[in-house]
Amino acid sequence: MSPWQKNKAIQILHLEDSLIDHQIVVRALQKQGLACTLQRVETLAIFTELTGSIPFDLILADYRLPGFTAIDAWHALQQQAQQPPFVLLSGAIGEAAAVDAIRLGFSDYLLKDDINKLAHVIARAIEVREVRQAKERADAELAASERRLAELAEHLQSSIEQERAAIAREVHDDIGGSLAAVKLDLAWLARHHKDAPSAAHLGSALEMLQHALGASQRIMMNLRPPILDQGLTAAVQWLAQSFQKRTGIATSFHATFDPFSTSKAIELVAYRTAQEALTNISKHAECSTVSIELTDSEGVLTLEVTDNGRGLGKAQLDKPKAFGLRGLHERAKTVGGWLDISNRGGVGTSIILSVPLLPLVPDASTPESPP
Repeated sequence: MSPWQKNKAIQILHLEDSLIDHQIVVRALQKQGLACTLQRVETLAIFTELTGSIPFDLILADYRLPGFTAIDAWHALQQQAQQPPFVLLSGAIGEAAAVDAIRLGFSDYLLKDDINKLAHVIARAIEVREVRQAKERADAELAASERRLAELAEHLQSSIEQERAAIAREVHDDIGGSLAAVKLDLAWLARHHKDAPSAAHLGSALEMLQHALGASQRIMMNLRPPILDQGLTAAVQWLAQSFQKRTGIATSFHATFDPFSTSKAIELVAYRTAQEALTNISKHAECSTVSIELTDSEGVLTLEVTDNGRGLGKAQLDKPKAFGLRGLHERAKTVGGWLDISNRGGVGTSIILSVPLLPLVPDASTPESPP
C-alpha cells in the first residue's frame, strides 16, 4: 500500500553531506506540496544501519560524498531485506555515470538545478516501484496457481491410471474368466450334441462368444496393456502394428532407445501420448502414412508421431474442447516433460513429447498391472 493510500507522509532517507543542500531540498518539497519527512545521513556506515532497521519509502542521494559514492550506497542497499526506490539528486556527474546508474537499477536521476521537479520525480519513482511490486506479486500468485494446477493434474492422471488398472483387472478376472468358462461348457455341449440344429446354434454361440472374448481383451489392452510390462519399445511397436492393422494406414516405427533409461511413470506417459496421437490421427488426419520415432539421445526421451495428413490449424489447437491435446500437455508435465505440436503447412502434423531422463528412483506410484 502506498504512503498516499495510507494517508501518511513519505519517509525519505537523504544521503547528503551538505546541510545547506539538505535544507534546500526540504524547503523545495514543502513548496511543491509533497507530504514527507526527510532524515539526513552522510556516512555509508550509518546509511547501512538505518536502511537495515527502518522501512524508508525512498532513498534520495547525492552522487559524490566523502569517501564513497551513491553507487557504493546502492550496493549496500541491495544487501538489505527491502530496497526502496533510489533517486540520484546531484550536480553534473557526466552522462556516462548517469547512464551507468540507471542501468544499475537506480530509479531516476535529477540535477540539483532542476529541483523544482523533485516532488514529481519522487512520486513517479514510488508509483513505478508499486507497479513493479504488484506485478511481482501477481507473477508469484500465478506461479503458485500453476504449481497447484500441475499437482492436481498429476493427481488426476495417477487416479485415472489406477482406475484403469483396476477396471482391467476386473475385465480380466471376472468377465474374461466367466467367458472362458462359458466357452468350455459350449465346447462340451458341441461334443455331445452333434445333430444339425444343435450344432448350428452351438456354432453361432461359440462365434459370438469368441467375439466377446476378443472385445474384452481389446478393452483390457486399452485400459492397461500388459505389453507395457515388456518395455516401452515393445509397447509402442505393438501400438503401431495394431494401428496399421485396424486403419490400413502405413505405419513405420523406429527406435534407438535404452529400455533401462526410464522410469515406469515416463514409459506410461510416452505410451499414452503415442496412443492418443494415433487416435487423433485416425479421427482427423486423413493421412496415408504415419511414422513413429522413439529415441533417448543426449539425456532426453523423445517420442515423435508424424503423419502426412491435412494438418492441425491454430483454430483446432485452440478449441475449448480440445481436451485430448491439453491432456497430453498436462500428462507430459507430470514427469517434467513438455509437448510440441508442429503443423507442417497443411501437409501433416508432428506431435513431439520430450522428457529429460533423470537418474532412476523407485517408482512407487505406478499402478499395478493386471495379471
